[in-house]
Amino acid sequence: MRTFELLAPAKINLGLRVTGVREDGYHLLDSWFVPLDLADALRLRVDPEGDAGVSLELTGRHSQGIPNATENLAARAASRFLAAAGQRAHVEIGLEKRIPAGAGLGGGSSDAAAVLRGLAGCFPGALSRAELSGIALGLGADVPFFLDPRPARVRGIGEAIDPLVDLPELALVVVTPGISLATADVYAEWDAVEGALTGNAPRPTMPTAFGTGFDSGALEKLTQNDLEPAASRLCPAITSLQSELRSLGALSVGMSGSGSAVFGIFPDLPVAEIAKEAGRFEMKGAAGFEAWSEVVRTVSSAA
Repeated sequence: MRTFELLAPAKINLGLRVTGVREDGYHLLDSWFVPLDLADALRLRVDPEGDAGVSLELTGRHSQGIPNATENLAARAASRFLAAAGQRAHVEIGLEKRIPAGAGLGGGSSDAAAVLRGLAGCFPGALSRAELSGIALGLGADVPFFLDPRPARVRGIGEAIDPLVDLPELALVVVTPGISLATADVYAEWDAVEGALTGNAPRPTMPTAFGTGFDSGALEKLTQNDLEPAASRLCPAITSLQSELRSLGALSVGMSGSGSAVFGIFPDLPVAEIAKEAGRFEMKGAAGFEAWSEVVRTVSSAA
């Protein structure tokens, strides 16, 4: 039996543009994905002589409501790897959830990619890089990014990944209102309003470089998220939490992915810590739900 200890980092979408919709209904995106120093922790135990299959044990503050072994993205990643590689083994996954689910922080996708990385290390050469990427994309649009989690511009349906170089470390306060948003619901809301209004008209895309650094005007333009109006209609607390972050001195605010997590960019970590404490976000919540907040920093590589 072999054991692997792995970290599955969260990410934020520093900005997100919806650039079109394919005939099959998939939305085309252009976004900056940036990993954070917040991560789920995984332990893989691989027994090549055990009964073939995958088992999952969930722990951690954010484990409630996470799918079980038959539906969990990490367990599905293990099953698909073994099938594609032609390997019969028992994979036991211990997953400590530190990243809130349904928040647009990529926790489930990162868990799946970490499992793929771990199994690729356990069975070297069993699958090519292209085959591994194909499995990742089949699991979800965010999963390929997490195979090598470092700042990147991600386009299409997640298959086009271009590294972003010289992105400075950013200090963030990330907050969730205690309400999970289903990605499908947010896109359906976008389709009903923004998509109907814009049709197939050309849409703005993300810049190719960070540019002017901490200039607040440039940051505001960078952190625009086309899905934010749709998500805010489903979860009005998104708007109020962003207003709170602005009042606490955030240089810019944004929403990650399809929500419900929002973030404020602050000059440095000490200032971000002061803002988090002043905001007392976990005591506020929304509609009776417990909110969650954390001071984090972006990192250049999290694998």
